[in-house]
Amino acid sequence: MNVEKIIALVTAAGIELTDRRRNAKGDGWSLSFANGASVEVGDDGKIGAAGKGAETVARLLDLPAAPGGA
Repeated sequence: MNVEKIIALVTAAGIELTDRRRNAKGDGWSLSFANGASVEVGDDGKIGAAGKGAETVARLLDLPAAPGGA
């Protein structure tokens, strides 16, 4: 799943994208959403969600349950 599709799926659920930038390593994207979730999207296709709203976002993206989510 690519960055554009992730943004489309999450924002379609009414969760606003608040930040999008290349990660510190330069090998993927960091996305932040208004519900407190952050999603890391690697150029290799790996996806991980973390933060307060991670459980909701993980469910929208059909990812395994995010540890530390609310």
